[in-house]
Amino acid sequence: MIRSLLYVPASSEKFLARAHERGADALILDLEDAVAPQEKLAARARLKDAVPSAGRNGAKVFVRINAGAPALDDTEAACRAGAFGLFVPKVHAPADVCRIDAHLNRIERAVERVVLVPMLEDPGAVLDARKIAAASARGFALVAGSEDMATAMGAEPTPEVLRLPKLLVHLAAKAAGLRSFGMLRSVADFRDVDGVKRAAREARSFGFEGATCVHPSLVPILNAAFSPAPEEIERARRLVAAFEAARAAGQGALVFDGKMVDEPVVARARALLARAEPGPPG
Repeated sequence: MIRSLLYVPASSEKFLARAHERGADALILDLEDAVAPQEKLAARARLKDAVPSAGRNGAKVFVRINAGAPALDDTEAACRAGAFGLFVPKVHAPADVCRIDAHLNRIERAVERVVLVPMLEDPGAVLDARKIAAASARGFALVAGSEDMATAMGAEPTPEVLRLPKLLVHLAAKAAGLRSFGMLRSVADFRDVDGVKRAAREARSFGFEGATCVHPSLVPILNAAFSPAPEEIERARRLVAAFEAARAAGQGALVFDGKMVDEPVVARARALLARAEPGPPG
């Protein structure tokens, strides 16, 4: 499972050198906002070594490409470096995803299949979220922007402002069978540790699988918040066992811990147990 996704500026040799030590389930080597314009070409060239280095401890390695003219060259560099996937910023419409998908089809014959994570960062994209989610068979997850979203709305990036667009993107991801990464607030203030803890727990309760962060200090917080607690795992095991015993006895629903249990409840318990199984991020 992917619980934590840490942004790492692809222009910083210092940060890249330690990226694999941070404990994140996934790393996002950033060619976009974290890189100054004059550094972008050098950052792109650095991917060849940075991608395999970042993934040497098992983390999935994504690359956030630039929007617009540099997107295709960024895509090719990330693909040839062996990136697991691309974060595609400022996706306004399905055509933006299809453009990257088509380019990957042309260059990908000799490398592994690359997945896509469209980033929806304006109101129009939110309203087209279901179409964007279905635009490519490479779709892996959706992410709703915070700062760009608020700017496009003419608003401040408060939790109240971001809640609706983020939930709409989340619902679109779930409807398409994709993962959904994020929290119902901005992640810019990484110093608000208690706020991040609350937001991550809330996001998990809504069905988000994990979230991005911009500082390594938040990685263990996200890993903990998006992981089932031991008591949750134990209860889920008891619930599934009780349900299977009831089924074997010819019963349908049953009462467990004072509550009615039927198929949807058991499905949630099975999903929780599946998330608790050890294995590589994915």
